Amino acid sequence: MASLDLLLHPVRLRILRALLDGHPATTGQLRERMPDIPPATMYRHVAALTEAGVLEVLGERRVRGTVERTYRVRWDRAEIDPAARAAMTPDDHRRAFTAFVGGLLADFDHYLDTETADPVADGVTYQQAALWLTDDETAELLAELRAAITARMGREPGPGRVRRIASLVTMPVDP
Repeated sequence: MASLDLLLHPVRLRILRALLDGHPATTGQLRERMPDIPPATMYRHVAALTEAGVLEVLGERRVRGTVERTYRVRWDRAEIDPAARAAMTPDDHRRAFTAFVGGLLADFDHYLDTETADPVADGVTYQQAALWLTDDETAELLAELRAAITARMGREPGPGRVRRIASLVTMPVDP
């Protein structure tokens, strides 16, 4: 499992977000998705994620005298260890949540800046619901949502398929 500092670095967080759909990518493909990141910076952060075991190398091939590696995320290693999560301070949680929300805002801004953005036709939704649940009912709901999302991950691009990001936040409101 990864450390909070490893995962919350802005560039590494963007790399992981680019690989959310479960499809492997080369560093070159990641650079195409994030052209604002200098090549040396991209390679350094991909190496850090690989060294930590968060990214795994699926294959290598020679391209113009260099080795091109294909990476994918090991989601079991891309989470904060439960013991480390339990030891997080309120400021650590604030920092993690800020990074999460910042990523959402960046994704939404990028989407809205495209010429073809049509939130209604594209099924964009953002909403909140208040539920009265016990801890066991909350765990059950989260397991159901995780199963529903996991069942749809890894699908291949194809006609009519649009890469979409689903995000979820749950928290008690009146502890």
